[in-house]
Amino acid sequence: MNSENNILKLLKEKSCTKQKVYKITKSVFAEIQDILSEKAIRLNNAVSDPDVDISYEETGDFDAKLKFSGDTLLFNMHTNIFDFDSSHQIHKTSYVKEDKMRSFCGVINIYNFLSDSLKYNRLNDAGFLIARIFINKDNHFFVEGDAELGFLFNDLINQQINKEQLENIINSAIEYSLNFDLQTPDFNTVKMVSVHQIIEANNNHKIKTSKRLGFKLSHETNNA
Repeated sequence: MNSENNILKLLKEKSCTKQKVYKITKSVFAEIQDILSEKAIRLNNAVSDPDVDISYEETGDFDAKLKFSGDTLLFNMHTNIFDFDSSHQIHKTSYVKEDKMRSFCGVINIYNFLSDSLKYNRLNDAGFLIARIFINKDNHFFVEGDAELGFLFNDLINQQINKEQLENIINSAIEYSLNFDLQTPDFNTVKMVSVHQIIEANNNHKIKTSKRLGFKLSHETNNA
């Protein structure tokens, strides 16, 4: 009987908490989709340059894309709820010590891709995870990410997610991507290429492209 009581306790506390966090995260993601859609229209009208395409696309309930010229931000909501490793700093805070259920978080990932990688289905091209938004049952959040994304939004104890905060996160992600330029690889790393690799590249875009690494030949990608 004690075992069944323990099961009921876990269901009432942990499982119910996870369901609540999921619903909150889903609601936040829906708001992100609305913000991205509105922002695409607003920026596109403001730029008014036919060569600079700014557009929004939804590819399901858990994915959203904002394309701005050569860059695309992909927002993806994970459908599972996560806790952190016991050594994580979050478990050392009084906020979580008071209620262990506060450490369970939904996750929204933000990836940066080259727009051409998606347009031409270059399956070997690399995108980068630039930020992860963590949201708990109290609507508190923090962001783990590169540059200012990692230090402007890192106060889980005091920060609550809302439209203004989401606008700030999205704007920071856009600015980060625009300032993160495509870099050419070292000449010596790409100066040899076989006929087979060129044919494959023409047919399937097998030469890998990413902002940080430039491009790699397919055989180098396999050895990575």
